[in-house]
Amino acid sequence: MTARRRHVSFLASVTDAREARLVAESGADIIDCKDPASGALGALPHSVVRKIRAAVPPQIPVSATIGDLACEPDVVGEAVTAMAGTGVDYVKIGLFPGSVTATTIAHLGRLPHQGCRLVGVLLADRDPDLGLIEDMRRAGFAGVMLDTAGKGAGTLLDCLSGSALREFLATARAAGLFAGLAGSLRVDQIAGLLALEPDVLGFRGALCVRSERESGIDEMALQAVRRAIPCAECETAGNVAGLEELSA
Repeated sequence: MTARRRHVSFLASVTDAREARLVAESGADIIDCKDPASGALGALPHSVVRKIRAAVPPQIPVSATIGDLACEPDVVGEAVTAMAGTGVDYVKIGLFPGSVTATTIAHLGRLPHQGCRLVGVLLADRDPDLGLIEDMRRAGFAGVMLDTAGKGAGTLLDCLSGSALREFLATARAAGLFAGLAGSLRVDQIAGLLALEPDVLGFRGALCVRSERESGIDEMALQAVRRAIPCAECETAGNVAGLEELSA
């Protein structure tokens, strides 16, 4: 019997309702609301996020970032509560290094989230602390992603080795959280990343004109990413080349 590969969801970051409709029609599994001009996890205005949620079918999950905020309980808590009020399914929180990060995670777990789930984002180029994943589990987070803060300094794979990515994924799974990978990922890296079997692969720059994350989404680039990520029914034939590429 042929083993089946874990289904990997394609997350596409968008800046407005028009882009949201485009990526939804192209088969994106998760629509992510983000302002690339405002930082790694730049937040869109709540009014724009509401329009994005309304623009795509209700069965397609929508996530939204809250911005590159200092990881302080009150600051982050207020931002999460406000973004949850837009009707999104997930709110993503950048967990930048700091002495009160664990306290902030615990604080978020005590807040009402209006039906949405929380996703922590660790930054691969900011000395990510995998110990925070257990804090997320205790706080009731749904998932955790690895991303990069510095978008001009290469991709996720320039920051962490394949073994480090495997450790992250294994730690998240042991905690019962879904695990995603993002960070200026390129189309030619998808095969190797699929071999690691994350739950989510996230993209912005690779979907855009000239791969510039602040430019608009390019339909051909979008389709190239969609084709590179198999659908749920695809079998695990094994990606030996990808495993070898990420065996460092």
